[in-house]
Amino acid sequence: MERENAWKKYDEKAIECLEGISARYRDFLDKGKTERECAAYAVDMAEKHGFIPLEKAIAEGKKLEPGAKVYTAPMGKAIMMFIIGREPMEKGINIVGAHIDSPRIDVKQNPLYEDGDLAYLDTHYYGGIKKYQWVTLPLAIHGVVVKKDGSAVNVVIGEDENDPVLCISDLLIHLSQEQMQKKAAEVIGGEDLNLIIGGRPLKDTEEKEAVKANVLGIIKEKYGFEEEDFLSAELEIVPAGRARELGFDRSMILGYGHDDRVCAYAELEAMFMIEDVPQRTCCLLFADKEEIGSVGATGMQAKYFENAFAELMNLTGEYCDLKLRRGLAASKMLSCDVSAGYDPNFASAFERKNAAFLGRGVCFNKYTGSRGKSGSNDANAEYMAEVRRIMDDANVSFQTAELGRVDLGGGGTIAYICALYCMNVIDSGVAVLSMHAPWEIISKADLYEAVKGYNAFLVNA
Repeated sequence: MERENAWKKYDEKAIECLEGISARYRDFLDKGKTERECAAYAVDMAEKHGFIPLEKAIAEGKKLEPGAKVYTAPMGKAIMMFIIGREPMEKGINIVGAHIDSPRIDVKQNPLYEDGDLAYLDTHYYGGIKKYQWVTLPLAIHGVVVKKDGSAVNVVIGEDENDPVLCISDLLIHLSQEQMQKKAAEVIGGEDLNLIIGGRPLKDTEEKEAVKANVLGIIKEKYGFEEEDFLSAELEIVPAGRARELGFDRSMILGYGHDDRVCAYAELEAMFMIEDVPQRTCCLLFADKEEIGSVGATGMQAKYFENAFAELMNLTGEYCDLKLRRGLAASKMLSCDVSAGYDPNFASAFERKNAAFLGRGVCFNKYTGSRGKSGSNDANAEYMAEVRRIMDDANVSFQTAELGRVDLGGGGTIAYICALYCMNVIDSGVAVLSMHAPWEIISKADLYEAVKGYNAFLVNA
């Protein structure tokens, strides 16, 4: 059953709302090119909408009444927001969860070197990328350098129009006969993603590596840190430049990090639309490290969500371990992550009847995984029916899909991790073209329908 393109149903008022959301989303993409930046953006927005830090409520022993709004941001790389509902949390809460890390290139801990009168940073890519896509692009550095005294230096180079950009070189076509015979996975090796950062030697110096010395002088003068401080730095290499409207009709957005920041931003809009006290407690969740298996202290496999749930139950006066377990199991969740958009240029990679199309609304994946559904959550039919009802009642355009043709590949989300609590979870997201490329494509209509759909779920599930 093919779904109708959502653009066909919009009147002038809907278009105005859609364009407003799209403009705000582009701003979010431009200001949030790392997980730290996304979390900081979300914290700022949360406080503007009346949310208070959970840590403050704990310190004050503040009893949280229905309608109370709190947030917490573990290590500044993940975030959770809660609006306390009328029902006890023992009966479950409604959760929309996304991840805010994206495929990228990270700077190594001992990165700086000189070769051929050029200065470089050595790198290590993060997440699943086609390495050849990252060469000959204008690139920027975003991140933080923490010195031994604990002071932090925030770094953003390559985004302002007056900034220099950085680049990874490629071999010229005239000498590429051997390179062009390699498989795509081998054309550019992981150790070949070396970032060019300088080419002018320091004058009047005995230094053997005068270009490196000159770069270090610039870094120290402008940013106040030394070469040794790279040891305690988190610096991410991302495409330089702003997200842009795509197409003569401006119906799409071309940007870095749609996976999964489009779903994260849709959650923000949906959460801030809630005005009345909800029946069930509502939760927005941004996780880190999804692209490398949801590991580490800020990945979804960590316990910060469970811990926050317990703290909230304590502040609402209902905590005990048994009630916590009951509340987690009775919760309902949309694991909000992008889906592979049907691309006519690569039609053989999809099974058309079960593919997500740009412009046809928010997408639901009953299961993800690979081949024999390996690594999938696989939501039950009863929950799928409930979600369909919520979307239809709210006049949300939606579609269902699988992640490409069976036996071709696949992928996963945070859904299976949250399902370990025995809660109902289903994958839901926005269709993306060129997923995991430096620049990805989404439809404005799908973003708009995701906002509507996530809001409907939060207040009606």
